[in-house]
Amino acid sequence: MRMFSLPDSWVWDFWFADDGDRYHLFFLYASKALHDPEARHYRASVGHAVSADLVSWNRVEDALVRADAPAFDDLATWTGSVVRHPDGTWFLFYTGATAAPDGRNVQRIGYATSQDLLVWQRNPENPVLAADSRWYETLDAGVWHDEAFRDPWVFADPDGDGWHMLITARATTGEPFERGVIGHAVSADLRRWEPRPPLTAPGHGDSGSWR
Repeated sequence: MRMFSLPDSWVWDFWFADDGDRYHLFFLYASKALHDPEARHYRASVGHAVSADLVSWNRVEDALVRADAPAFDDLATWTGSVVRHPDGTWFLFYTGATAAPDGRNVQRIGYATSQDLLVWQRNPENPVLAADSRWYETLDAGVWHDEAFRDPWVFADPDGDGWHMLITARATTGEPFERGVIGHAVSADLRRWEPRPPLTAPGHGDSGSWR
């Protein structure tokens, strides 16, 4: 049974937040007026819907759309996650894509904040994380059509020591189609992030890129 769909749009990656009263669904979508489903990636916005039972959903105002250029997210806004700071502020971490001069896309990570999960304000200091060339492949490698550093999944440290972020990334070594790794970063306050080496080694699956 399909619980949520938009007849005039493609809908793909999604994530949830629970405010205690309602469930919030955040999702990527793009209009089918593009005709080519592969074109949706560079027209993606972050939609938003709410539900009391996880079955019936009511669409509300979009959470994010791509920014005006120049910005780290002026090409597209992609997958992320939502967490709540101890002070009550909601943080929506997301992937921002922008075009390099040669047309390839660079992916970095930023966040927006909200008090009610409905109205979001971008962090004026975005992006807060980018691929660190000590551990992660960048465009300089010349291997791919993109600099993969996306899909941030943020969660509190189980021992209460700040926050962790898991990231879709590529290592700097290995066969091009075998460089996919789980990137890692840490933060004490959700606002400032420190990149760390990946949690996995290359050679255990493909890059995770759509292609």
